Amino acid sequence: MAAVDPGQLSDRLDLEMRDDASDGQGGIVAGFALVTSLWARVEPVSVTHEEQADAAVFTVTHRISIRFRADLQAGMRFCKGARVFTIQAFHDPDETRRYLVCRCTEEGR
Repeated sequence: MAAVDPGQLSDRLDLEMRDDASDGQGGIVAGFALVTSLWARVEPVSVTHEEQADAAVFTVTHRISIRFRADLQAGMRFCKGARVFTIQAFHDPDETRRYLVCRCTEEGR
């Protein structure tokens, strides 16, 4: 990957992590908690669509570049308004601990 231009990190995203709560009956209620807001570059990569329960569902894969963070984990997510990008995988493109490139999916109906 070519060097990331910091000026291209122009999308403001919220980074969230899982924060499950007990439902009081031995189960859990899935939830997310805000970790931080950060600047990122969001690039759509591919789109697929399928039918689930008579509804068309599409999944868009994105490449999201951010400044390096040591606390990032797969399963965390980025949010931009009502849009949710779930982190599937990430890597340090040049192993300098300056940037991370995240492979994310966004589902919609």
